[in-house]
Amino acid sequence: MSIRWTYAFIDRPAERLDRAQEFWTAVTDTRLSPPRGDRGEFATLLPDGADACVKVQGVADGSGGAHLDFAVEDVPQFVASALRCGASIAAEHGDWAVLRSPGGQLFCAVPWHGEAVRPPVVRGSRLDQVCLDVPPSAYEAEVAFWGTLLPGWQSLSGSLPEFHVVKPPPGLPVRILLQRLGEERPLSAHLDLACADTGATRAAHERLGAELVVHGRHWTVMRDPAGGTYCLTGRDPETGGLPGRT
Repeated sequence: MSIRWTYAFIDRPAERLDRAQEFWTAVTDTRLSPPRGDRGEFATLLPDGADACVKVQGVADGSGGAHLDFAVEDVPQFVASALRCGASIAAEHGDWAVLRSPGGQLFCAVPWHGEAVRPPVVRGSRLDQVCLDVPPSAYEAEVAFWGTLLPGWQSLSGSLPEFHVVKPPPGLPVRILLQRLGEERPLSAHLDLACADTGATRAAHERLGAELVVHGRHWTVMRDPAGGTYCLTGRDPETGGLPGRT
């Protein structure tokens, strides 16, 4: 079961959804679609001249985070495959479904509608990665699950022992990074941007209302105006890899 397209989903508290929408449309140089859902909680970030690969959702509980949507030609077949790999069903919605990884990360199976053209790099950066923050007890099982679930993707050791990359085939817009945490806590997820110049991107995001959380060796943790954390990483925005790597 091949994945035909991927979406990074920005999950933010419903009461701060407007702030998230304003910030992330500016960051990605997109416009907001009309709202969808019973409470108007869903919207797509629409680029010009390309297919969307980022969506935003207002959530009722918690501070938000991120998740992945996998667009496939046969949703029931993908769901069945995911269950064989160890996933469980969290909710069914007719032609799409919400699933849960063995460690508890939510993701969705949705119909493919012909998306094929990846949005370009925007002012030296690109939102291209969902990072799963995995407690040590679940790390090996999560690495095995995501590597098995996604045929045709490369499951690779990362630049540090606590990282593992699940890299899509060329043309798909969102990749997965698994990060082994140093403590036991529930699995969560955040967004990563690949930046040609993390300092310049940080300054641009701060002008839009983001705040610095911590500056690391290869990444900078930020907080957006809706309170969600995300990372600016020193990766090639075209390839997604670290300098000197693909």
